Amino acid sequence: MHQRLVLQYLPKPDRKDLIDDAYWICDTLGLSSGRDVEDLSIRIVLSLLKESSKKEGIASEQLADLLGITTGRVNHHIRNLSRSGVIYRNRRLIHLRGRSMRESVQELRKDAERIFDDLEKVASEIDSMMGLPGSVSGLNESHALVLPSSPKR
Repeated sequence: MHQRLVLQYLPKPDRKDLIDDAYWICDTLGLSSGRDVEDLSIRIVLSLLKESSKKEGIASEQLADLLGITTGRVNHHIRNLSRSGVIYRNRRLIHLRGRSMRESVQELRKDAERIFDDLEKVASEIDSMMGLPGSVSGLNESHALVLPSSPKR
């Protein structure tokens, strides 16, 4: 499964407030989107955080009841939150990835570090193939840069 991490620098809230801080974390992680005018993604994360103290997951039907929305809308947001790595589904139950907001952020940090490690390795290989100074193998032959009309995916 592809994971999509989004980070955006936003100023932290001036005052300490549970809801403001939770919204800031979720917004910084890109969990809210322009079309999510009811902040359902953030409300789902906060509901899961509240439920995490019970060390059980929660079914999407229960989440829908808690939030007063349809199960279909919950599942739509669950898919997006799962792609971000913040939550996961185990059988029919949905879990926050960590028993706390801090643990969830720590897990996302590990994911980002793995992604950047891979990016750095491939970037080094590209530099080497291009014969750029400071590259790992330092190939001296130049390579013609021919880009395909569309990248392979």
